[in-house]
Amino acid sequence: MQHTEDDMCNHTPRCPNTQASDCCTAHVVADRSDQGWCQLCNGVILFDDGHYLTPDGHDHAISA
Repeated sequence: MQHTEDDMCNHTPRCPNTQASDCCTAHVVADRSDQGWCQLCNGVILFDDGHYLTPDGHDHAISA
């Protein structure tokens, strides 16, 4: 079963979606800091170096 980012978040207020400028502020659901990354509840994979991948496979850098 394929989940969408709308299915992932059950927080109130809802976490930002992957198109939002603050998408990296979503709640952490899988912490793999020992490997340098974590997964957020909106499906974003956030890396320790400031880059992140969206569920559709696009690579971005956190803008300052």
